[in-house]
Amino acid sequence: MLFANGDRIVFAGDSVTDMGSVKPVGEGLRDNLGHGYVRVIESMLAAWYPHLNLRVTNSGIDGNTSRDLLARFDRDVVALQPDWVSVCIGINDVWRQFDLPGMPDCAVLPEEYERNIQEMILRVKDRVKGVFLLSPYYIEPNREDPMRKRMDEYGAICERLAAKYGCRFVNFQQMYEDFCRYQHSSRVAWDRVHPNQMGATLMAREFLRHCDFDFAG
Repeated sequence: MLFANGDRIVFAGDSVTDMGSVKPVGEGLRDNLGHGYVRVIESMLAAWYPHLNLRVTNSGIDGNTSRDLLARFDRDVVALQPDWVSVCIGINDVWRQFDLPGMPDCAVLPEEYERNIQEMILRVKDRVKGVFLLSPYYIEPNREDPMRKRMDEYGAICERLAAKYGCRFVNFQQMYEDFCRYQHSSRVAWDRVHPNQMGATLMAREFLRHCDFDFAG
């Protein structure tokens, strides 16, 4: 297992991380962590590794782009003194290019996105045990779909930066593509973005695969 007793894991992102969590920072009892993949991760860690006391923190805020997350990164991530940082951002950077085409200032283009992600990494990489970069995604198996094609550009940026800075890259886009070989995207997300509990469980499992998690234990 990657995490040690007493570690704090901070998950930063947009609505797919937020999923109803307390804002700006959610953790602890009841629904403070929201009802998405962060909550499933916490539950699985506690169930499989009851001897570890881990602090899981949700710093996701719905609607955020990478620009928004970077603006609050010091307050909602760095200041929390995490041991591990997970960043899942980029869906809104792309989505605003399609649902608000007349408002280009709301979108974040690839060049700025790469700068934003790189800056987040640099702000924490020497302070923490490790950084996870979770790919943005669009649950559409047709790679020629315009939004899916654009989203793949942003996922490639995350993968490249993860390799450059020694981060752990979690490819949610590929995970959902594999799922869609057997099931339609509507089973996990009505809008191909916001996951139900099935989708949250898939995301949690994919994340934990990169944490030396013993699923058989």
